[in-house]
Amino acid sequence: MSVILFAALVFAVIFILVDLMEHLDDFIDNGMSIPLVAKYYLVFTPEILKLIMPVAVLLACLFVTGRMSNGNEIIIIKSSGIDIYRILLPFLIVSIIICGVMIYFNEWIVPKANHEKFRLEKIYLQQHNEGWWKYNIFMLDSRNRIVTIGYFDDVTNIASKVSVQEFSDTNMTYLVQRFDAQTMTYDTLSHVWVLKNVIERDFDGPKEAFKSYTSLPLKRISFKPLDLEQKALNPNDMDYTQLKRFIELQENSGNDVNRYKVDYYSKVSFPFAAVVVIFFGVPLSARKKRSGLALEFGISILISFVYILLIKISQVLGYDGIVSPLLTAWLANIVFFAAGLYNTAKVER
Repeated sequence: MSVILFAALVFAVIFILVDLMEHLDDFIDNGMSIPLVAKYYLVFTPEILKLIMPVAVLLACLFVTGRMSNGNEIIIIKSSGIDIYRILLPFLIVSIIICGVMIYFNEWIVPKANHEKFRLEKIYLQQHNEGWWKYNIFMLDSRNRIVTIGYFDDVTNIASKVSVQEFSDTNMTYLVQRFDAQTMTYDTLSHVWVLKNVIERDFDGPKEAFKSYTSLPLKRISFKPLDLEQKALNPNDMDYTQLKRFIELQENSGNDVNRYKVDYYSKVSFPFAAVVVIFFGVPLSARKKRSGLALEFGISILISFVYILLIKISQVLGYDGIVSPLLTAWLANIVFFAAGLYNTAKVER
């Protein structure tokens, strides 16, 4: 475990230094102090750890097994009748623990840290316009319902200049009903949007009927205030519950959700890479050879590069709907797990 932590620390430091060199001009130009830069990378660290942990596990596995092999410990263990699968067991237990920790990281730590990172970028680096998602909001609330909002105040949960347009189920170009309201508030007790100072217009061919209301609850609107705020979030910035809710809203609106489903399933599948790499690391280093840390480091980088390349290729297939999102998220793990089992079976017992 100590070797894994050391490897994770080394990779994290390298990652931060490379990113710092890339963004140093931005920090200086925007007058960010050293404590602010330190805070920025502190909240960036959970995302970095999520990305590098499988690589750290692989490097630690290669290093520990390699040292055991060069010290003839592997030969002694195998001579006593213990096969490679028994040698794998301690590494596997540790990797499963790390996998569980990383799943927890993805649910609770990473999204919150990314929110703070997003806030720092918005305030000090001007990478995101303040409240850009609050203006001119268009929501496809269902297959035949469009909601437009001129401005949304996320503090009071009040939307201004609201229009709700209902189209025919059989002809999506035919408008059958429309609500135009000065404001719209969210009733947190009944969980219903309430239109204020609203005009209802009903269309029946060339005929048009008008009704006006001071207040009109509209239960048919399915989204919530939090859903409007999450329109500005990246799937990596959402936890499992938020992303699942976001996908449901997009599905109800008739949008293509393959991309979001791939990201959703990947939140669970990616931490399992820490388990899969064990079946590569132990058999690969179990044979006695003359090598140093540089070779283990190079092998871990190569395997990680191939793994990430396979993830990117499968993601393209998943985003385009060629492969199911669930299979897309797990494809790299399945391929590497099969290859790892084959590699393990080849090791002489």
